[in-house]
Amino acid sequence: MKWINALSTRPSLEAAISEVVDRVQASLSGEIDLGMLFISSAFASDYSRLLPLLLDKLPLPLVLGCGGGGIIGVNSRGKVQEIEEEPALSLTVAQLPGVKLTSFHLPPNHLPDLDSAPQQWIDAIGVDPQDNPQFILLADNFSARINDLIEGLDFAYPGSVKVGGLASAPALGNQTGLFFHNSQNNEANLSPQGTIGLALSGNLKIETIVAQGCRPIGSLYRIQESERNIILSVKGIEDVEQDAQPPILAIQEVVGKLSRQEKELAQDSLFIGIARDAFQWQLKPRDFLVRNLLGVDPRSGAIAIGDRIRQGQRIQFHLRDAQTSAEDLESLLASFVQEKGNLSADSGVLLFSCLGRGKGLYGQADFDSGIFRRYFPNISLSGFFCSGEIGPIGGQTYLHGYTSAFAIVRPAVGS
Repeated sequence: MKWINALSTRPSLEAAISEVVDRVQASLSGEIDLGMLFISSAFASDYSRLLPLLLDKLPLPLVLGCGGGGIIGVNSRGKVQEIEEEPALSLTVAQLPGVKLTSFHLPPNHLPDLDSAPQQWIDAIGVDPQDNPQFILLADNFSARINDLIEGLDFAYPGSVKVGGLASAPALGNQTGLFFHNSQNNEANLSPQGTIGLALSGNLKIETIVAQGCRPIGSLYRIQESERNIILSVKGIEDVEQDAQPPILAIQEVVGKLSRQEKELAQDSLFIGIARDAFQWQLKPRDFLVRNLLGVDPRSGAIAIGDRIRQGQRIQFHLRDAQTSAEDLESLLASFVQEKGNLSADSGVLLFSCLGRGKGLYGQADFDSGIFRRYFPNISLSGFFCSGEIGPIGGQTYLHGYTSAFAIVRPAVGS
């Protein structure tokens, strides 16, 4: 197995394609099995020319890619860069011996119903669960019904990893910012709607690191009343004699105990964490699924969050800042090394990072990728800044915001 990435920041699409093709060809001999392509939204007006120009220079059998507001890859000096709001093109090619690749395109109106049997999802994907497939997913951010898709995939393929992101390129006409080419069935689609994906099975495994970048504050609460994604009332867990109250009062209670700096942060960086395991009593920061706080009804004191919620679930408010985000990723990488060891040179890594991270969060470029490279200095890394990140938390797949989701791909045997 071998992964090679090349990043170009040339402002001309033709020049950028020539640079990345020349570099990957110089580093890799033999047949290529897969190409992953990420291109800056600065090239959005040229998206229709991308695949024809690339395939003319490098006739790849299988290509998946998308546009993004920021692009991640390895420059000519071997340094990983996160290029934000400027022209950039990142091409990853891979040789994958012993790996079966099955690509698929799922238009949003062709998804099975969530009440469908697992076999309908299996038929839509075209992969047997007994093959233990691992999934990479790229979706448009308008029509993909991505939450339905990942719920259906978890249902049909419960032991499989699903990781990826939503394209963050602006829509121009009928352009979705997705790119898909498969020479075996002569399928090339410059701008498919919905989701394009890749199922990988055989001699490989995909491991994930999903950094949510938040820290819990205040006390635990239990939801007393809820409706879909609306929390109507909560009750403190530690104070058993406290009556149920509107969640806005719980927010005021928690925020009132914060420092001045934390109070300022809470004005636009307050989130809610949902305990993932109903039976786990002692909760640690990583035991929460972090969700957006969408809004407050000032009359009833109810709050809306970015996920469905149910009565009895435990919640805790969370804050997000640069230091917490950095410490979270650093801790996850250190734990990965401690538990699974270093990565061998035949590994490849894809990074799906939120548009809300990068320079806007940290005040400097190449931050998340720089932390990763401190742990794994010679591993190919590529990816893009997403409108939403797909990755597992505690064995279930979610669509996230403000995360960095790493997909670490390496051989199952001999890694």
